[in-house]
Amino acid sequence: MKLKEKLAEKIPPARTRYKTLIKELGKKVVDKVTAEQVAGGMRDIKCLLTDISYLDPHEGIRFRGFTIPEVLEKCPRRAGAEVPLVGGFYYLLLTGEVPTLEEAEEVEAEWKARSKVPQYVYDVIEAQQPKETHPMTLFAMGVLSMQRESVFAKRYAQGMKKEEYWEPMFEDAMNMVAKLPAIAAYVYRRKYFNDYPADPDPNLCWGANFAHMMKVPNPEYRELMKLYFILHSDHESGNVSAHTAHLVGSALSDIYYSWAAGLCGLAGPLHGLANQECLAWIMKLMDRYGGRVPTKEEVEQFAWETLNSGQVIPGYGHAVLRKTDPRYTCQREFALKHCPNDPIFQTVSLVYEVVPEVLMKHGKAKNPWPNVDAHSGQLQYYYGVREWDFYTVLFGIGRALGVSANLVWDRAVGQPIERPKSVTTDMLEEMAKKATEQV
Repeated sequence: MKLKEKLAEKIPPARTRYKTLIKELGKKVVDKVTAEQVAGGMRDIKCLLTDISYLDPHEGIRFRGFTIPEVLEKCPRRAGAEVPLVGGFYYLLLTGEVPTLEEAEEVEAEWKARSKVPQYVYDVIEAQQPKETHPMTLFAMGVLSMQRESVFAKRYAQGMKKEEYWEPMFEDAMNMVAKLPAIAAYVYRRKYFNDYPADPDPNLCWGANFAHMMKVPNPEYRELMKLYFILHSDHESGNVSAHTAHLVGSALSDIYYSWAAGLCGLAGPLHGLANQECLAWIMKLMDRYGGRVPTKEEVEQFAWETLNSGQVIPGYGHAVLRKTDPRYTCQREFALKHCPNDPIFQTVSLVYEVVPEVLMKHGKAKNPWPNVDAHSGQLQYYYGVREWDFYTVLFGIGRALGVSANLVWDRAVGQPIERPKSVTTDMLEEMAKKATEQV
């Protein structure tokens, strides 16, 4: 095909030009940002506004100003529960205030009342042939299909004041979040087991009910999933899934359009698939030594082999953090309490002891410490959820909490449509060269 041949001819010099631009002119300031930031994914440009969470390089994620340990300590939990109610955490995300147990239970009751999934959503999933279709496709399609339910879309079509936009967005957020566990459990049971999820238990909270509908029998898994959803709920607004949802929502698209788009971004290998890649690396390491827990020396050797082959060690390093991710630490503490003798956990622990030092000797990682993905796969695998490509769906349930809270507040304060300015390569080169001449 001549068009493809022409492209193949033009791409190599374009790649060289791009790399040269970044290498030789990347640090030059052009219109208040560097050329490297313009051409390199807008890294570190402060151009998004959110009060829901902030990623501190030294303390990790802060939800409404609270560190993760503070959130887990302050948010209310039911008697005998290890982890707080997710409904209370959502109250915190939306209001910035720590709720009482009564206020947390009110959110849980609202979710329960709104949790019935329309049959057509399941019909849409069935039409995608679950056995052959990726679970993230099924999950995103399920979310998108509910767009017909949007309160915001209906109210906007009828006409309403801008000051009122947040109210129907709030209703959409509560309705969507309430249904996500049932949709995800349906995807899981239909795709991997060709059956149906368990009926929800009216005595269980939102997070625990998901574990119940998944048919994972261990009650510890109910506590794990509450923790998992809280830890994965938000991570500032600049990550792909959150930013995508904000961008789509800024056009006044409703929450179903917005989060379906966000889920498509989350499905990318550089974002939500990281957790399964981390587990795959751990399993490959163990397979090298017959499935046993390796020694520190063997972990070090395997780590160097990975790096020397030009690959990265998944789960280690972070664009912002400069310490061990507190989300990793929380999961590690959970594992130390509930499954300290699990061989995979013991291997994860050894990697934690060895890999940071290897990365520091390697010299290319700004942050040699583990992030949340380095641990989450081990816990899912231990409790029997061993279908790796489903892990990103779990991520998608939790991330919906932060994204939906942000979208409500986007409408509340009247954030405008997102519309950054782009330039051509010629223009960027010229601007960077002028900056060089002015020095």
